[in-house]
Amino acid sequence: MTLNPGDKAPAFELLDQEGQTVSLADFKGDRLLIYFYPKANTPGCTVQSCAVSEAQADFAEAGIRTVGISPDKPAAQKTFDDQYSLGFPLLCDTDHSVAEAFGVWTEKSMYGKKYMGILRSSFLIDAKGVIEKAWYKVSPKDTVPNALAG
Repeated sequence: MTLNPGDKAPAFELLDQEGQTVSLADFKGDRLLIYFYPKANTPGCTVQSCAVSEAQADFAEAGIRTVGISPDKPAAQKTFDDQYSLGFPLLCDTDHSVAEAFGVWTEKSMYGKKYMGILRSSFLIDAKGVIEKAWYKVSPKDTVPNALAG
C-alpha cells in the first residue's frame, strides 16, 4: 500500500529523542515534511538528516516543519541528534506501525538475505493533514530539494 497526494496522512503518536510524545495533530495548521530513514547514525541517514537540519531556515521560510522517523529507540535518536546538532524532532517508531501505515515498512535484501526494514521515503503534508507529495525510495540528497520544490 502506498499513499498518494490527496490521501489523508495516517495519524501517529510517537516518542521523540527527548522522550516527549509527538503526534501528527501537533502540526495541525502547518505544513510538515516527514521523512523515514532506516537507522540513526548510518551514512545515508546522516547525509539526509544533516541536509534537513541545514535547510531549517529555508523550511521555516516556506512554512514547513520537519520530523524524521526511524525504528530507533529514543536513546539512539538522542545520540544522533546530539552528535550532529540536528535540532528537530526525531521520532521513534520502534514497532514500525507508523512506517507500515505510510507504506514504507517493506521487504529488503542485502547479500541475498531478505529482511524487513524502512524504505527511505518522505512526505509533504499540508496544514489540514492531507498528503501533498509522496516520494518513495527517495535518495538522501533529494529529500530537501524535493520538499522545497513541493
